[in-house]
Amino acid sequence: MRRFSLILPVLAVAVALLPQAFAAPRDAQPVVKWKTAQFGSILTTTGHLALYTWNAEKDRRVHCTGACAKAWPPLTVAKHTMVARHVAGVMGTLGTILRPDGRTQVTYNGRPLYTYHGDTVAKILCNGVDGWFVVRAR
Repeated sequence: MRRFSLILPVLAVAVALLPQAFAAPRDAQPVVKWKTAQFGSILTTTGHLALYTWNAEKDRRVHCTGACAKAWPPLTVAKHTMVARHVAGVMGTLGTILRPDGRTQVTYNGRPLYTYHGDTVAKILCNGVDGWFVVRAR
């Protein structure tokens, strides 16, 4: 009887945690809306680095690889991560695309998103440079 009374609380805890073990993964929110003095409201990473799109990728395919991706690191998430489709207060849709290297990259309205290696939270350096543009939140 004593052994049964010890097992019962453990079993109760296991049953209580069971729904969490089988719950669908929560949506990742790798993009936020951030207000800047320079550009107004833009899309950024959760660490508030500006996000860019590249005019060469208007076809909604990844063309920035190799040295390009070193200068313009893609915003990626873990494989099989479900990205939240919307950011509060922003018109447009987030999604993902498979990069040629197999990583999963976040997209905005179908276009791959990138940061710039030289940017900081306080400095956005490359808007309008070589076809790269900060993503404005509308």
